Amino acid sequence: MVTVETAICLGGVLVVLALVLAGLSALLGQLQCTDAAREAARLVARGETGQAKQVAARIAPSGSTITITVTGDTVAVVVTGQPAGGVLPGLTMRAEAYAVREPEPLDDAKGHGR
Repeated sequence: MVTVETAICLGGVLVVLALVLAGLSALLGQLQCTDAAREAARLVARGETGQAKQVAARIAPSGSTITITVTGDTVAVVVTGQPAGGVLPGLTMRAEAYAVREPEPLDDAKGHGR
């Protein structure tokens, strides 16, 4: 026979399991946002600005917002999103990455620099 105590305990176990899975989903989403921001900042710093947003969108969780700001020689990328498609309301993932743009290559046509 199933007692009331067992039914309540089973319900509590299911709630805890759901919270653990939601927390893991949020953690994995945060890692994806961090990787996307880092990769986009690196690409923009290398001069591959056109590819940066596309690559970041592939890495970041679906529905994330990617903002790339270039100020002088500094690149800042911010990726924000909702974990697991908004399963945890009120929780927003945010990752930032910064990089310094690489200098333009020198013209070696005259043999300078070697």
